Amino acid sequence: MGGRLARVFRTFNVESRARREISKEKPTPAPRHPTSRLDELTDCPEIQQEISRKDDRLLTLLKDVYVESRDSPAQVKDGGGEHLPRKQVEKRLTKLGHLEELDIKKVPKGKISIVEALMLLNNHRLHPHIWTAEKIAAEYSLELNEVNSLLEFFIPFSLQEFPKETRKAIKPT
Repeated sequence: MGGRLARVFRTFNVESRARREISKEKPTPAPRHPTSRLDELTDCPEIQQEISRKDDRLLTLLKDVYVESRDSPAQVKDGGGEHLPRKQVEKRLTKLGHLEELDIKKVPKGKISIVEALMLLNNHRLHPHIWTAEKIAAEYSLELNEVNSLLEFFIPFSLQEFPKETRKAIKPT
């Protein structure tokens, strides 16, 4: 119902409103700013002659220049599947988790997969004297300061319970 009513108001007196809008006087555009250099160059015939005049001294200097190429002509090779050489990234095999088919097989050195990150954090939490930051850095080809930051700030397995007196009391309604 509301759509029909809105349509009636939209189409009411459309032609007269359109004619009124078209017949309005258009605002005059702002005057263009004259460009100083281009106007001066086109007005002055001496400058135009100077531009088109040939300088014999410069032409003789240009004729003295001779370029000789001694390289063999370049041969175009058919790049049938060849790619441009680029810097090869060293990769290492990952320690696979329980989803072996879905896990990532190779990771660039200096990086770890999610499965490896969770595994090393869990190993460090369970056996911190065995899985030290130095051993983790050597095992996973990581930098020591990054491993220290990872062990310090990324703690996914900790459960913190807050005392009941600091928690807001939720009253059932």
